[in-house]
Amino acid sequence: MKNNTNISSAVDTSGHETIEVFGAREHNLKNIDLIIPRNKLVVITGISGSGKSSLAFDTIYAEGQRRYMESFSAYARSFIGNMERPDVDKINGLSPVISIEQKTTSKNPRSTVGTVTEIYDFLRLLYARAGEAFSYVTGKKMIRQSEDQIIDYIFKNFEGGKITLLAPVVKGRKGHYRELFQQIRKMGYTKVRIDGEITEITPKLQVDRYKIHDIEIVIDRIQVDTEDRYRVAQSVKASLDQGKGIMMLVPHLKNKDGEAQFFSKFLMDPESGIAYDEPAPNIFSFNSPYGSCPCCKGLGVIEEITEDTIIPDKSLSISRGAILPLGEYRDIWIFRQFEVILKKYKVSLTTPVKSIPAEALKTVLYGTESEEGASEAAFKFDGLLNFLKSQQEEGSEKTQKWLNDYVTITVCPECHGARLKKESLHFKIDNKNIFELSSMNISTLQEWMKGLEKRLDKRQLQIAAEILKEIRKRIGFLLDVGLDYLTLDRTLRTLSGGEAQRIRLATQIGTQLVGVLYILDEPSIGLHQRDNVKLIDALKNLRDIGNTVLVVEHDKDMMLHSDYIVDIGPGAGRHGGSVVAQGTPEEFLKLPGITSNYLSGKTSIAVPAKRREGNGNILTLKNATGNNLKNVTLTLPLGKMISITGVSGSGKSTLVHDTLFPILNKYFFNSRRDALPYSAVEGLEHIDKVIEVDQSPIGRTPRSNPATYTEVFGEIRNLYTLLPEAKIRGYKAGRFSFNVKGGRCETCEGAGMKLIEMDFLPDVSVLCETCKGNRYNRETLEVRFKGKSIADVLNMTVDQAVEFFDNQPRILRKIETLQEVGLGYITLGQHAPTLSGGEAQRVKLATELSKRDTGNTLYILDEPTTGLHFQDIQHLLYVLNKLVDKGNTVLIIEHNLDVIKVSDHVIDLGPEGGEKGGNILCFGTPEEIIHNKKSHTAKFLAEELKN
Repeated sequence: MKNNTNISSAVDTSGHETIEVFGAREHNLKNIDLIIPRNKLVVITGISGSGKSSLAFDTIYAEGQRRYMESFSAYARSFIGNMERPDVDKINGLSPVISIEQKTTSKNPRSTVGTVTEIYDFLRLLYARAGEAFSYVTGKKMIRQSEDQIIDYIFKNFEGGKITLLAPVVKGRKGHYRELFQQIRKMGYTKVRIDGEITEITPKLQVDRYKIHDIEIVIDRIQVDTEDRYRVAQSVKASLDQGKGIMMLVPHLKNKDGEAQFFSKFLMDPESGIAYDEPAPNIFSFNSPYGSCPCCKGLGVIEEITEDTIIPDKSLSISRGAILPLGEYRDIWIFRQFEVILKKYKVSLTTPVKSIPAEALKTVLYGTESEEGASEAAFKFDGLLNFLKSQQEEGSEKTQKWLNDYVTITVCPECHGARLKKESLHFKIDNKNIFELSSMNISTLQEWMKGLEKRLDKRQLQIAAEILKEIRKRIGFLLDVGLDYLTLDRTLRTLSGGEAQRIRLATQIGTQLVGVLYILDEPSIGLHQRDNVKLIDALKNLRDIGNTVLVVEHDKDMMLHSDYIVDIGPGAGRHGGSVVAQGTPEEFLKLPGITSNYLSGKTSIAVPAKRREGNGNILTLKNATGNNLKNVTLTLPLGKMISITGVSGSGKSTLVHDTLFPILNKYFFNSRRDALPYSAVEGLEHIDKVIEVDQSPIGRTPRSNPATYTEVFGEIRNLYTLLPEAKIRGYKAGRFSFNVKGGRCETCEGAGMKLIEMDFLPDVSVLCETCKGNRYNRETLEVRFKGKSIADVLNMTVDQAVEFFDNQPRILRKIETLQEVGLGYITLGQHAPTLSGGEAQRVKLATELSKRDTGNTLYILDEPTTGLHFQDIQHLLYVLNKLVDKGNTVLIIEHNLDVIKVSDHVIDLGPEGGEKGGNILCFGTPEEIIHNKKSHTAKFLAEELKN
C-alpha cells in the first residue's frame, strides 16, 4: 500500500486528492457539484437517461480532452480549431483522461484481436528471428550456405570429378528471351542451359515464347582439383552473383549428367531448388504486401458477385427481372446490349434464363472479345459481372451499398483463410506456423506457451526469451478481463461492444500508465457472472498502480466491489440530473434511493409464482455445427419467454444469430444471408414471422433519429401539412422533411450540426450557425401546432410528446411504445450516433411493438438489459411479458440473472467458452436447471432464487 501512495504522490503534483466538479449543467445535469476521490475505483450509476454519461463523458472527459488540445501550440490549434468548453463552472484535480467506450469498435476487417493487443506483432517478431523454414514443395527443412561451405562441399563430394556450375536466371516463365541471351553473351559467357539442354549462344538464339522455360547461365565446366581451388572459388562466387544468391551444380557421370543440386546463400530447399527471402517481421503480416496472400490480399476471404447471387431464380426471363440488381426491363443501355447478344443465339429477353444457351449466358455475364454482326457498342461489352464488379470498386458509396446485397463471401481458395502467402506459413516454431497460433483461443495459446523454452534449441531460446515474456504478459491481461475464449485472428468488427471495450482495457493495463483518469462505459456488458470477478480485479489493478478508474455501470457486483458509488437521478431526462446519493458501498447501502434499495435487497424483481405452459408447439433446430457448436439440437417450446444463457464465448450468438435467425429470415422474408451448418429445422408452420432486435445502430448519421426510425415522423409531418397555415402556403409533407430541399436549412442541409474533421483526433460536431440546430429555415418554423414548430417537436422528450399528441391516436400509439420500453427521456430527434447500443435496441423493440402482432411471432433479442438500471429492467420485463401473454415467443440471449430468473424456459450452453463450449448443458425452468453441476449459470441462478 505504501508503494501505491508513493506512485500517487509522484504523479499528483497538483496536490489534489479529489476531482472536484462545480456547476455541471451539460444536457440534463442540474448545476451539480460533486467530489470524486482520486486513485479509487468509482462507479457512477443511475437509471437510464439520468445523466450518468453526461457527467462522465460529456463533462469530465470532454473537459480533459479540451485541456489536452489547449496544450498544443497556437500553430497546431489553427488546423484543428478550438473545442467547445462543456457547460461546467470548473473542474479541479483533473488528470490526463482516457475514455474506453463501446462505440469505438473498428469496422476494418484487417483489425484483429492480435493486432490491437500487439500480441500478433510480437509473434511476427518471434517468427522472423526464431522461426525455422520448411519447403512448401517437399516439406523438408530449408538450409543456407556461405560461399566457403559450398566450396568445401564441392571438394568433399566431387574431388577428382567434373562438374558444371550454373546460375539460374529464368525459372518457369514464358518468353523468347532473345535480349537476355545477347546480354549474357556480352558478359563473356558463351553457353546457356535451356530446359536441361546446354546450348551455344548465337546472335539469333531465342526460344518458343508460348512455352514455359528454365534458363541457367553456364558459368564454368571444371575438373575439381585441389590445385584449382582458386578457380572453383571464383566460379562459385560468379554463379552466386549472377543467380542472385542461388547457384546450381551438375555432376558429370560416366555417360550422362547427374541430377542438378541447388545451393543458396539464403534459405533454400536443396531438393526442389525453391528459395525464401530472409525472414523479416513484415513477411508474417497480412497487412503488408510482403506477407499477405496474393489472392485475397490478406483478408482470408474473397468477396465476389456471382451468377447465383444475381440470378437466384432461373425460371424467370431477363425482362421479368431474373437479374436482381437490374430489375425488370427498362429501355436503358445495358438491356439493349443484352438484346443484341441474345439475338445472335436466337433467343430474346423474354426467354427464361434456364432456356438461354450456356454460351449466350456466359457472354452476357462475362463479356466477349468479338461479336460478329453486333454493334460497335456490343463489341466492347465487358459482361454484366465485370460491370458490377467495377461499380463495386469505383462506384459511389450508395452504389457500393446497393451491390453489397449481391456479394457472396467465401474462404480464400489459396490460403484457406490463413491470410498469408504460402512461404510465410512454412516458417514454424515447435511445429506450429503463425496462423495455427493465431487461430488458437487465448487459453489454449497460454497452454501451448507453457514450457516452450524447453522445446526450443539454444539459438532460438537466446532470441526468443524476451519476446516470449512480452507475449505472456499480454495474454495474461486478456485472461484477466475474461476473454480467454477469443482467438487472435478474430476480427474486431465481429466482437460485441463489451468484448471490444475489454480488449482495449487489457491493452491499457499493458501500457502501465500511472496518474491517468480512465472512464469506462459499462465494461461488464456481455460478461457472465463467473467472469465478472476477473474484470473487477483488472480494474482494481489499474487503480492500484496509481490511476483513477471511473466506471459508468449498472452491475451489482461492480458497485459492491468499488471504492465509491455516485447515484445520479432520481428519474430520467428532465426528471434526472441530480446527485441522489454518494459514498462508499457500506455508506451507500444505508442511504435512501432506488439504486440502494435494489442493492440492499429492499426492492427486487419478483420471481413469477407460476411459469407459463406455452402453446404446446415446438420449433426444433437439428445438428447445428457452426463455429464451436458440437452438433447441437435446439428445442424451443413456443408461447414462452426463453433465455439462452452461458459463459461468454459458449456459442449463444452462433446458435441464435448465425444459425437459427438466418434460417427463419430466409424462410419468411427470402433473405440472402446463409445460416451456419445444420441438418434440419422443424416446426416452422407454428410461427408466422421472426423479428430480430439487436444492438446495431438505428443509423450512423445525425439524420437518423428515433422519430424517423419508428416512422412516427411521417405521421407528424402529415399532421403539419393539414394545418391552416401550411395549406395557405401550399406546403406538402416534403416541406417538413429535413432530408430534402425546400424547408430545411441549406447551410447544414438539415443535419442541425456541422461535422469538423479533426484529422488525428475524433471528429467533432458543432451546432449549425444558421439554424442553431433547428434543421429548418425560418418559413418552415413559422407553421405551428399548439404553438410548437416541427423543430420544437423534434426537441421534445418522448414523455413530453405523449402529453402533446394525446388527441392524435396514430402518432400517440407509436410514441407510447417508446415510453413503455423506458425511453421516455430521449428526444424524438436525438441523433442516432448518440444512442447507446441498449437504447438503439429498445427503439427497435418499440418500433416492432407499435406494429400489429399476430400472436405467432418469434422475437429474438440480444442482451436487452444492456445499459439498463434495475428499475428499467422492471419496465422491459413488463413489455416482454405483454408480448408473450399474447401468444408470441420471446427468445433472449442474456447474462442478467433478473431476466433469467423470470423466464419460463432456460437453455444453458457451455461449459466454457471457445473450444470447450458449444454444448447444451441443461434446459428447463429456472428451478429445474439449478441442479446441473456442470453449469456456471446454474450456480449463480441458485443463489439468486434463494434471495
